[in-house]
Amino acid sequence: MERMGEDGEDKLIAMARHIARTLGRTDTMADDILQIFSNFDGRFSREKLSDEHPALSSLERRLRAYVSSDRPIWSDSGAASEFLSALDDLIAAGGLHPRADDLLQQCMLRLEEEFRMLIEQPAGTIDSGDEEDDSDGEDPIPVAYPVADYDIIIDAIPPGTVADLHSIATRMVAAGFAKECAHTYALSRRDFLDESVSRLGIRARTSEELQATPWVELEDEIARWVRAMSVAVRILFPSERRLCDKVFAGLSQAADLAFAEACRGTAIQLLGFADAVAVVSRAPERLFKVLDMYEAVRDLIPEIESLFSDQYSSFLRSEAFAIWKGLGAAIRGIFMELENLIRRDPAKASVPGGGLHPITRYVMNYLRAACASRRTLEQVMDDDGGSGLAATDLDRPSSSLAVQIAWIMEVLQSNLEAKSKVYKDPSLSLVFLMNNGRYISQKARDGELGALLGEEWARREAARLRRWMTEYQRMAWGKVVAVLKTDGPGGGGSGKAMRERLRLFNGYLEDVWSEQRGWVVPDERLRQELREASVGMVVPAYEGFLGRLRVVEGGRGVEKQLLMFSVEDVETRIGDLFQGSSSIRRP
Repeated sequence: MERMGEDGEDKLIAMARHIARTLGRTDTMADDILQIFSNFDGRFSREKLSDEHPALSSLERRLRAYVSSDRPIWSDSGAASEFLSALDDLIAAGGLHPRADDLLQQCMLRLEEEFRMLIEQPAGTIDSGDEEDDSDGEDPIPVAYPVADYDIIIDAIPPGTVADLHSIATRMVAAGFAKECAHTYALSRRDFLDESVSRLGIRARTSEELQATPWVELEDEIARWVRAMSVAVRILFPSERRLCDKVFAGLSQAADLAFAEACRGTAIQLLGFADAVAVVSRAPERLFKVLDMYEAVRDLIPEIESLFSDQYSSFLRSEAFAIWKGLGAAIRGIFMELENLIRRDPAKASVPGGGLHPITRYVMNYLRAACASRRTLEQVMDDDGGSGLAATDLDRPSSSLAVQIAWIMEVLQSNLEAKSKVYKDPSLSLVFLMNNGRYISQKARDGELGALLGEEWARREAARLRRWMTEYQRMAWGKVVAVLKTDGPGGGGSGKAMRERLRLFNGYLEDVWSEQRGWVVPDERLRQELREASVGMVVPAYEGFLGRLRVVEGGRGVEKQLLMFSVEDVETRIGDLFQGSSSIRRP
């Protein structure tokens, strides 16, 4: 056979090397393939190929001594420098020989191990491999402890170790092992982040476990979570980002991947807690803790978007945003549940004496407390595009939150009106409405709740109270006053008729006094207004009647047994009303 030219021979040998390098990943496979080539042509023998690269044999001897060593290479700075120098030569000669590829892989595996040991070693220590392990078998994990100042950075790894890690990372990336290096970094750093969050009082639990936890316990855990979330986003994750950027300096893709993988588990644990809370029962009393969580995530969104801005962290960025919106939806759901709670409160559950109903006290104190977070609630309600209620009344406040609050007030008022109808005495129904209406007006008189409801709402409530008071006077005292009116010219009447009217008056007054002194008006101002209005309606009419009676009787005094009440007695009787002091008659 005619021998090839020198160029052709070089190309053939290069092809043989390529096939061996591609198919042979172990010594045995490479030897087998090269033996086949050698049988075909002596130019393809291992010795022939190796002889053409004498430097490779020297590199192999140098590197295998380190790769097979039982001692950490980085326990000796000189050994580490020599190993990296030889490794640089191997990387530069990559692709020249199948054995070089195999050797490179072994070196990368050893580098991963060294990389991991450097990250995980306690600060300021180097394991020489000769010292006995006095621990209980568990490597100590450096952790971040709770802090009060968020404007700090945690240096979890000493600068010298960071420089060593950077040297290793540079070689692994250059050799095409960027993903493996980033993965090793992340696996080693996760324990630090997880343990740091655990020290802040947060432990990993499933969504099912959280939803089965009593709310009282969850309240304490939410308070810890709010703080842990701030520490993680403002201290732990930025510190981790800073460390990644140092270890992988100049290797931005590897840095992004390492950071994303290192933080993903801890971030998902924290966000998962908020997600689980957002879907638990939406009882109204849970509003305030959910508000705390909503505000915590909202306030951290700018930092989250900045921290997790790379392609590998986009999932965490999207997840945080979705959970923030989910907490907002939970808050809107809680307000809907508050409406349902008011509607479900049974009409028969009225209070004796027409006093303040527990549902009124609960709702008004609840709304006042909720409106302390007015700005947040306005953001939540507006984020839903409105509450779903049409604010058609131009006098009403126009914000979504204002419409929602006004609607709840209407639902409450409707419920109270239904409850008032349970009372058999219409006058007591009006006392009940006045008691609850006055309480509502007082609670909404100032603060954020009052600002949301507006002045027009307050004027309407005041007008409604005046109307109820007028109706009460007519129903409670109309009959009493009517009996004092006399017919005939000049408003006179026969003595007999007038004495009969006086007897009727005595009976009516006694009945009203006996009944209404057991009724309850807790508000002192309202109680005084009702008494004054009643005195103003009854006493002048009674004084006039007594005067006319004396005229009819020809100046003679009225019989003592007939004149049971003096004017002062009538005032006193009315002044005794609404104390709830007698045996209360239930409706």
